[in-house]
Amino acid sequence: MNPFMLSRRHFFKSTGLAMGRIALAGLMYPEIMRAATAQKVGGLAHPALAGLPHFAPKAKRLIYLFMNGGPSQIDLLDYKPGLEKIYDTDLPASIRNGQRLTTMTSGQTRFPIASSKYAFKQHGKSGMWFSELLAKTAEVADELAVIRSVYTEAINHDPAVTYIQTGFQIPGKPSLGSWLSYGLGSECDNLPAFVVMTPSWSAKRDAQALYNRLWSSGFLPTKHSGVSLRAKGDSVLYLNDPPGVDKQGRRNMLDALGKLNASEYKKIGDPEINTRIAQYEMAFQMQASVPDLTNITKESKATLDLYGPEVTMPGTFSHSCLMARRMAERGVRCIEIFHREWDHHTDLTRDLPLQCRDVDHACMGLIKDLKNRGMLDDTLVVWGGEFGRTVYCQGKLTHENYGRDHHPRCFTMWMAGGGIKGGTVYGETDDFSYNVVKDPVHISEINATILHCLGIDHRRLTFKFQGLDQRLTGVEERNVVKGILA
Repeated sequence: MNPFMLSRRHFFKSTGLAMGRIALAGLMYPEIMRAATAQKVGGLAHPALAGLPHFAPKAKRLIYLFMNGGPSQIDLLDYKPGLEKIYDTDLPASIRNGQRLTTMTSGQTRFPIASSKYAFKQHGKSGMWFSELLAKTAEVADELAVIRSVYTEAINHDPAVTYIQTGFQIPGKPSLGSWLSYGLGSECDNLPAFVVMTPSWSAKRDAQALYNRLWSSGFLPTKHSGVSLRAKGDSVLYLNDPPGVDKQGRRNMLDALGKLNASEYKKIGDPEINTRIAQYEMAFQMQASVPDLTNITKESKATLDLYGPEVTMPGTFSHSCLMARRMAERGVRCIEIFHREWDHHTDLTRDLPLQCRDVDHACMGLIKDLKNRGMLDDTLVVWGGEFGRTVYCQGKLTHENYGRDHHPRCFTMWMAGGGIKGGTVYGETDDFSYNVVKDPVHISEINATILHCLGIDHRRLTFKFQGLDQRLTGVEERNVVKGILA
């Protein structure tokens, strides 16, 4: 429309609608409006948010060892010696107490109790109980805080894993690592703040799927998404230059592209433009830093031996743990290792030992290696899955073989390192490892405690999205697990 032909009525009508659209955009996407006042365009490492950490942190970084599928707490860390006396009797209705079951066992006519076939022993000054399947992890018992009373509301894998990783069962929210990257920033200019590894597993069967959204930044800027470090092919996808492109040519291209993006940012203020600038630059820096990271030839034999015989095999859990320590040394804020196939509905006695063999030696080695280097005091290590397993057997029961269904009412995790009081056992379950009877810990309180160790008040780390102050621990009241803090 010709502006000279614009009537007074049309002027106020169009202006009013435009202001309304601007106001609505400010409510729904405040990050775009905030970006307009940004002082810096592009750059490498991003700093912490103003005012963070909220208090002096005990840990600078997180290594999260996630056992995807739901490890059996009864066979590993929650010793119930009385179960052998009532083996193959039905689980009392008063204990099950109307709990909903998965479709995999809801049709069973019986719920026979399956005591663990594995021997337990006490370890460390605390006398902590460990299964024979975790004999190596038991060597660092005095560094661990074992939490036996963790619970969740989700009973199936996908919502349960999404829940513990993002704080919500519905996809689309930022992951724990993304929140840490967003809040605390990066200490490293040539590696991402948040790195994910998905090593191989030994139980020879299909495992539950993993999804990129488990390490996604959700509604946070995409630069806070986790970057996957791969075992085969290129360590990071699309990192290497294509044939015919040399380093100087790549540098010139990125400089020109950066100028174009900076010009576009000045026009529209979209923060994702800054993300693209920063991520292109990060990829350029990683072309040198990733080969150095993955070159373990200078590691001593004594160090390699800590992690077990598979440490030199890329793609194994042992190798991933060594990579985690090397990344921690280089300033990566959050490293997460997803180890799959802990979902043992049948043939638990065949598959659980294989899974434990994958991780047991390496978990011990990681803790000892960090401690030997003076890094355990400021590195938080977390081990656990999305839920536990039932005391009753799924399918056929024998002393030598049994399976267990999903169990969200209680399961076991452990933490070690920065801010954690080692040699601690927290929480109790009943004689069936079925219900929490003392000090329940919700999975969001696990996340609140992780944030606390890194100097963050979980109630104050928020991001306004769709009109709400979103946070990792949700809107319900959650508390830090103070009983495990040093």
